[in-house]
Amino acid sequence: MAKDVLCEVNNCQFWAQGNLCSADSIYVVSHTGETAENSRGTDCKTFEPIEETLS
Repeated sequence: MAKDVLCEVNNCQFWAQGNLCSADSIYVVSHTGETAENSRGTDCKTFEPIEETLS
């Protein structure tokens, strides 16, 4: 398994300094079922946006 998972989505609550993912596990799915042709055919279901407070 991957030792470090990189992520450049800095509005995700699991984003950590150095573009690392701090989630305990990662869940990735295909747009079209069980297979994907390339990375554009997938989504990270682990993503959760950071809750921003209104000022």
